[in-house]
Amino acid sequence: MRTYLGYIEKLIQQGTVESFEDFQRENRVRTNLRMNVILWACTLAGPAIALGARLGVYRSMPYSTCFNCFLCMFLLALIHLLMLRKRPKSFLTGMIALFAVDCLLVYMSYAHIGIYIAWMLVPLMSLMFCDVRLFLSVSVVNFICMALAQWLVAPYYVSVRSDYATVKSYFIARMSGYTIEGLVMLVAGSSLCKVITRHYRDLIEMVKATQKHEEQMREQMALLDSMAQIYDKVNLIDYNTMTEKPLRGEELRETPVEEGQAQSSMNQSFVKFIAPDQMEEFLQFTDIGTLRERLTGKKIISSEFLHVIAGWFRAAYITVESDESGAPVKIIYTTQNIDAEKRREEHLLRISLTDELTRLYNRHSYEEDVAEYESKEMEPDLALFSVDVNGLKEANDSKGHAAGDELLRGTASCLSAVLGGHGKVYRTGGDEFLAILHTDDCAALRDRLLKQAAEWHGIYNEKLSFSVGYARHTDEPNAGVHELETIADGMMYEAKEHYYQTEGVDRRRRRKRGDAEKPAAEE
Repeated sequence: MRTYLGYIEKLIQQGTVESFEDFQRENRVRTNLRMNVILWACTLAGPAIALGARLGVYRSMPYSTCFNCFLCMFLLALIHLLMLRKRPKSFLTGMIALFAVDCLLVYMSYAHIGIYIAWMLVPLMSLMFCDVRLFLSVSVVNFICMALAQWLVAPYYVSVRSDYATVKSYFIARMSGYTIEGLVMLVAGSSLCKVITRHYRDLIEMVKATQKHEEQMREQMALLDSMAQIYDKVNLIDYNTMTEKPLRGEELRETPVEEGQAQSSMNQSFVKFIAPDQMEEFLQFTDIGTLRERLTGKKIISSEFLHVIAGWFRAAYITVESDESGAPVKIIYTTQNIDAEKRREEHLLRISLTDELTRLYNRHSYEEDVAEYESKEMEPDLALFSVDVNGLKEANDSKGHAAGDELLRGTASCLSAVLGGHGKVYRTGGDEFLAILHTDDCAALRDRLLKQAAEWHGIYNEKLSFSVGYARHTDEPNAGVHELETIADGMMYEAKEHYYQTEGVDRRRRRKRGDAEKPAAEE
């Protein structure tokens, strides 16, 4: 049982067993391998009978019978081996193995070699498969083979015994006993198989629950272990005695602060876990050689850093005692985990700057970026793209807003795929998109955008079309970002007018954003 428990644990750890049915299939492989070994061992029955005949145990036993027994078992073992390699988890493979043993018993009975209790061993061996269906099938086949064996040997025993007058009477007498034994075996074996099955089902669930609990405990311990490196750490740095002492934890042993030492003992354990892009800043902030100078005249200095395992933490140096000149002589160094707080801040910032439907940047983000660009000299390769979805209102009116939303998401996907590597893409209105990019070939990007749209297919819409306009700082060196937007809008509306003329749609078009002549949410 301990062996099977370890076997089940191994299978669950490997991810091959999630239920008892999975275990049943894997167990067939294991049991079939054992059964094949048994079958090859049964091939020795022929030589063993031949040896018995040689020693006079089996009188008048021809060697041809021994050879036939050997050949029969050899072929059956070989067939089972081939089945085992091809279909190791098959129900049929297990049936063949047990049927082969029945064949051996039939042949030995026919050869007048006493076979009695061995008939019951075949159903018992089938219990190793932990399958009630297989046990019942094997029991039926075993009973049929047992009846066949008795019928074949009945003429011989009638001829040598005086208590049976006919073959039929001998057969009925023998089979009546075997039938009772078979029924007892069938009922007892079925009950036993169900008990075994139920036991293994419970065992699998127990192992899964245990492993899940252990995994949860390992994760919790790993988390606690990593958090213990930075959470609620408090050290006292005393410049009078040049020592550092932890004020919290199990080991409160003082350690000397050597002359010229850059990092405290606490930070020496942090350094290898600080995000690489923050390493220089962290080393400067935690340099105890310059700490007194930086903290002079201040009560506290703090900064935030990213620990690659535990997340964001806040490090702070707090003046506890100062000398006459105001330079600190005793400083408390603390760290506090603020990862959850940082994640909330990042989440709120992301929500405030992104469009919920398309996940692109929103108008608020666009206006912030425009203000930044306007506050400094613009790069020569700066370009602004204006994009407007064609036929959005028609899709909303004829197919519903789900179809319209699909066009907007499809447009966002195309813009991100083509323009995302060159700058930032924004959804600034219902069907209006803008992009601030750095590129020397706006026309090529526009062509790639239109090609991307032509290849798009949705669930509600068969095609996607949008109009594109752009303006470059190189072409308009005196224009600001808003002026570039106006120029790009003009080109975009020319493209949109051309689109509707090509499609045969006659409608008034506005020339720039915010014009009252354009119906709301038309494109």
